[in-house]
Amino acid sequence: MKFLHLLATVCFLSLMQISLMGQSSIKSFDFKKGEVLDILLLSNQPDNEALFDKYKNTAFPVAMKLSYQPLPGYAIAEYTQGNIQPEVFAFGKWGSLEKREAFLVDIEKEVPDFHEQRRALWSIFNLTYYEMPTDISFQINKDKVTVATAYWQKDMGDFNKFKKTLAKKTKKLGGKTVVELMDGKSPFGYYYQPDYLVITEWKDKATFDAFYQANIKMKQEGVKHVNQFLLK
Repeated sequence: MKFLHLLATVCFLSLMQISLMGQSSIKSFDFKKGEVLDILLLSNQPDNEALFDKYKNTAFPVAMKLSYQPLPGYAIAEYTQGNIQPEVFAFGKWGSLEKREAFLVDIEKEVPDFHEQRRALWSIFNLTYYEMPTDISFQINKDKVTVATAYWQKDMGDFNKFKKTLAKKTKKLGGKTVVELMDGKSPFGYYYQPDYLVITEWKDKATFDAFYQANIKMKQEGVKHVNQFLLK
């Protein structure tokens, strides 16, 4: 039953166009400069199926009017670092930062119980959105091991050294950096605002595990906190 709830969330966020089990192995994500990428971390409330229709019919029209495009979500297969354990890692897209932030204002006017609906549907709903500084394209391949890692920095100088070492170690141990995201924002009440989010790809779990053992032994002076998830 829990898997069915999870599947429903992923399909719902994709407007039921692409299901978790039916989408192609490789999905491309393309953004123009100025467009906005949403990263959502979600966990379902139990027995929430009856609430989906109301949310879809009230919140989604407001978002779509302001350029929102739901994108596929991915189930979270494993938690390796950090203290938050959502079920779904999902993407969304907006035409501009102005339209994305207009939604945060308009939705409360047009759907007064919007936040109550969200709390009834999801026990975890954390959101970070990123304005694209340039054209960005990336792909996620479900036949590979995809890992999303969010870092919060303690000291900028030490953290920048850590990032450089992390990038070198990722490449040396067989990983591929899919996308790096910085300068994200979180709306009030849905805070999840890492200083640096990196998605990496590994040919198999053994390759990632070897990297993971090296990663946790790295000097962490500049790192305040980390969350890391394996997607599926």
